[in-house]
Amino acid sequence: MRAVVDKDTCIGCGLCASTEPDVFQMDDDGKAVSVADTTDENRDLVEACVTGCPVDAIHEEE
Repeated sequence: MRAVVDKDTCIGCGLCASTEPDVFQMDDDGKAVSVADTTDENRDLVEACVTGCPVDAIHEEE
């Protein structure tokens, strides 16, 4: 699975990048971007990012 960030919805709060920096980073526009797949090791943190995003800009895809 891979987390996907809707850049039109993202407000650049940085919660996801600070919670799981191995999967999420901030791009040059100040928006979050997913840079790695979800693994068994990071699944809990990625799910916390999905549910914790204040504008629901993150979802997971197969």
